[in-house]
Amino acid sequence: MKRWGIVLMLWGQAVLAACPALLNHTVPGLMGGQINLCQYADRPLLVVNTASHCGFTPQFTQLESLYKQYGPRGLMVVGFPSNDFLQELDSNSEIGAFCQANYGVTFPMAGKGHVRGADAQPVFKDLIAATDDAPMWNFHKYLVLPGASKVISIGTRTKPDAPEVVNAFLPYLQPEAQAAAKP
Repeated sequence: MKRWGIVLMLWGQAVLAACPALLNHTVPGLMGGQINLCQYADRPLLVVNTASHCGFTPQFTQLESLYKQYGPRGLMVVGFPSNDFLQELDSNSEIGAFCQANYGVTFPMAGKGHVRGADAQPVFKDLIAATDDAPMWNFHKYLVLPGASKVISIGTRTKPDAPEVVNAFLPYLQPEAQAAAKP
């Protein structure tokens, strides 16, 4: 029994060591629960600050499409609602209902929080530090490549499904046949 305890302790340390500092964040989920970003360390992760009442809100359509098309091959999309630009609904439940009713969002969404300035969520402080580029508006995107080996800042006006975005994460996805074979 003592050996198993040592094995589990060492395994736990290995798992913690495998999580890059940039992704070593757990954030509240929009509808409860927690989102541990470490679980996405081995895949491309598209982090997006979102808002419900913005001219760029229709980007939810492209984000959901990317998630459905490339999620089975490894792409992860996580939305981070923010009212930093005064275009977000008041509560997490309102945001969740809006995203579901209008865009059928199924990708994980964090609870509402700040994405810039002194009150920015720690994950956004780290993304800003890694890219030297803070969100200037809603729907700013950060593409974190596996192992946080590289972080690409993508401006609001660039659509999530733009060729330059897709081509940046495609090399890191599983081949289609391999992804289809997974249970």
